[in-house]
Amino acid sequence: MEGDKRPDKLRVAVLGCGSVGSQVVRLLQEQAGDLAARVGVPVELAGVAVRRLDAPREVEVPADLLTTDAVGLVSRDDVDLVVEVIGGIEPARSLILTALENGASVVSANKALLAEDGPTLFEAAEKAGRDLYYEAAVAGAIPILRPLRESLAGDRVTRVLGIVNGTTNFILDKMDTSGAGFTEALEEAQELGYAEADPTADVEGFDAAAKAAILASLAFHSRVTASDVYREGISEVTAADVQSARDMGAVVKLLAICELREGEGGEEAVAVRVHPAMIPRSHPLASVREAYNAVFVESEAAGQLMFYGPGAGGSPTASAVLGDLVTVARNRLAGTRGAGESAYADRAVLPMGETRTRYHVAIDVDDRAGVLAAVATAFAEHGVSIQTVRQEGRDDDAQLVVVSHESTDAQLSATVAHLRDMEIVREVTSIMRVEGEHE
Repeated sequence: MEGDKRPDKLRVAVLGCGSVGSQVVRLLQEQAGDLAARVGVPVELAGVAVRRLDAPREVEVPADLLTTDAVGLVSRDDVDLVVEVIGGIEPARSLILTALENGASVVSANKALLAEDGPTLFEAAEKAGRDLYYEAAVAGAIPILRPLRESLAGDRVTRVLGIVNGTTNFILDKMDTSGAGFTEALEEAQELGYAEADPTADVEGFDAAAKAAILASLAFHSRVTASDVYREGISEVTAADVQSARDMGAVVKLLAICELREGEGGEEAVAVRVHPAMIPRSHPLASVREAYNAVFVESEAAGQLMFYGPGAGGSPTASAVLGDLVTVARNRLAGTRGAGESAYADRAVLPMGETRTRYHVAIDVDDRAGVLAAVATAFAEHGVSIQTVRQEGRDDDAQLVVVSHESTDAQLSATVAHLRDMEIVREVTSIMRVEGEHE
């Protein structure tokens, strides 16, 4: 890049003009003066690639800037920066690779692509000597990726615990505050625009799993893909689960959990999972309401940090995109590039069965002498220690609620399978992991 001549302006191509892309275009137009001052030269729109020229848009875009030829746009010699906000795997991957090959720096909000095939993109950026920034891919407007990549680069991050999907947080919050069931809370989320007509990506945890992979990769300097992340959604969470959490002073949240654990041979490994869990109401994440996101980071020197704010939406996400755009534009002018992929640690990813966690188990049992002892024995036979146990109801409504100490997930799963085979157990009605307290 040493031979690059300093330009008198930088031109930006935007791929996609939906809720995020339209707000990126708006901010580029409305804040042109401030952006020029912050970057050092004017930042101009070179074009906006869309699927349909006649589609209704939130922001008016000059007709001469709109094009359906995305490949042609990113291949232009006068495009210095490319913003990709179309999402999905293809054609986004091919367009980003083409942009980098043609000398443009790239800003993306594409969590699915980065979590599936980030290394290919990072290698292309490295080869081209250009930037690939993606703050907007996780938690909307909340600055979390750059702190992990830069601010905490001199520290050792040991755990990242986050609420990174606003749809599921809204649903679980409504279930907690109103006593609604999952279906009722989902319908309200859809009516208010927090959930899509097909909410599968959100409620089954796919969206959060992609974000967890990105967070773990940055935090632990290892390549983690979405397929490495253990995933459970919230569609099986019942009003009874939420009430049981309330009874023990906890709340149910869908958590993305990334942590360093001891793996095979005593070496450090990465554990990454997404699932609903009970956390104490005293935990900072318990107070994250409605569609907001928050990420809780634990590191050796800095201690505990929490990043909180709107995790989705056109304007908040566009804010993160523009922040990255200013950075890569400055780098372009200076003839430098920011930090690329950091995967030097190359830690293995632990299987879920080897991950250590705690369980909350509700068991419908026969109300007779010896039941508690038999249940305790079942836990002990699988090497699982019981932290608390309480009985609720009598006769046909008798129920034991057990919270375990930390054990491997495989031990806990085997315990639950054992309980289901016991004559005294009518049904294991609820199983949920417990987080937020370390032993």
